Amino acid sequence: MSTATTTTFVPVDPDADAALLHAWVTHPRSVYWQMQDATVEDVRTEYARIAADPHHRAFLGHVDGRPALLAEVYDPAHSELAGVYDVLPGDRGMHVLVAPTDTPVHGFTDRAFAAVMRLVLDDPAVARVVVEPDVRNAGIALKNAKAGFVVDRAVELGVKRAALSFCTREQFAASPLGGDL
Repeated sequence: MSTATTTTFVPVDPDADAALLHAWVTHPRSVYWQMQDATVEDVRTEYARIAADPHHRAFLGHVDGRPALLAEVYDPAHSELAGVYDVLPGDRGMHVLVAPTDTPVHGFTDRAFAAVMRLVLDDPAVARVVVEPDVRNAGIALKNAKAGFVVDRAVELGVKRAALSFCTREQFAASPLGGDL
């Protein structure tokens, strides 16, 4: 069986994608998205807010033509990270959610995560990717490390204690997920 996949990204359409995203963000495996009790309307409203924000973008990732992941890309200087660390020119924040499934495919999450990193790093102005996952999220901690992220420190962000982490282009390229940029 081939593991080759084609991943494409399109901006989230809050109206058209709300029901699909609702199923993903309220799934028990998505607890760290902090939307467990959200309604479809709550999800539509949140992604409409993101769509209207010039410093935050959300993308629906399609793998081989099927929706399979959600990626958010944001400017940390215009986020809850502003004032938490010294934001550098070229910093870009990222969130990733791989769609929950009952039939996991070996290596799929690695390929999806790498595709999102490439999406972010396709912008030549980006020098470093910033993530701030909940410190209790062991799964994403492993995935971040595999992509070359280095934890800087734990920080308090609203309702979570987050592992503020950074990954440069060079760190990603040298990582098991990076390969050729």
